[in-house]
Amino acid sequence: MVVAALSRCFKYNGLTLPDIPGLTIEQVKEVYAAQYPELLTAEAQVGEVVRGVQEVAFKRAVGTKG
Repeated sequence: MVVAALSRCFKYNGLTLPDIPGLTIEQVKEVYAAQYPELLTAEAQVGEVVRGVQEVAFKRAVGTKG
């Protein structure tokens, strides 16, 4: 049996954001929300693991104002 570390890759609005080891997905989202405030209401969509990398996409919440 071989155990390999799983790395994560975060995608948002066409950008690739590096992983911050030791933090949960929600904590990573909060850290990047300082630079991208719209992430505060975004939803994290966890994708499949491909070649040892798990892609997490942040999708902005879409709604109507008012």
